[in-house]
Amino acid sequence: MPNNPEQSLTTPDKNLHLYLVTDEAACLGRDFYWVVEEAVQGGVTMVQLREKTLSTRAFIDRAKRLKDILKPYNVPLIINDRVDVALAVDADGIHIGQSDMPFELVNQILPPGKIIGISAERQADVLEAEEWDISYLAVSPLFSTQTKTDLEKPWEMDGLKWVKQNSTQPIAVIGGLNGNNIREAVTNGAEIIAVVSAICSATSPYEAAFRLKNAMQIP
Repeated sequence: MPNNPEQSLTTPDKNLHLYLVTDEAACLGRDFYWVVEEAVQGGVTMVQLREKTLSTRAFIDRAKRLKDILKPYNVPLIINDRVDVALAVDADGIHIGQSDMPFELVNQILPPGKIIGISAERQADVLEAEEWDISYLAVSPLFSTQTKTDLEKPWEMDGLKWVKQNSTQPIAVIGGLNGNNIREAVTNGAEIIAVVSAICSATSPYEAAFRLKNAMQIP
């Protein structure tokens, strides 16, 4: 877990995290930075910069600019996959999938106190992660999604319940989440709700984030 209290991801229900995973194509031609800042103003509390096609230099430049935008809001910037980029911009953390750099190596390379998130696509991933000091475990995908099609079959709600019963890690969920199913995910153990197109492709990223954050709250 992060040792900086301001970045702690273990939060009560009243302060659940809404996690934006960026996708420039999903922004539908609109300014990428505008979409992200609108989303943060609407309620997003974490942002992951995911870039699969940019050069290293362009990725670093984008991460630096995004970090500057997020800093006044005290919203952590997480870099997807690229530990070198995370180090170059002193990002708040890293998210790694099952085919990325192994956790043990990432943990050695990153400075203390950084957020480390891990994707879990299978039950074996969940059980393995119990041995690790990570910040969150991302159940992926929770439902089927067009954003990523190279993953295992969706966990769905029964799978999330299994994860909650078999993991002590803070649980994030991503994939096919929207205002109609977020509350059920929270009820069944999700502490972090990660979305892509539900915000990036919305007519108003601000209003989309606001509504999703409200939908997360359990009466």
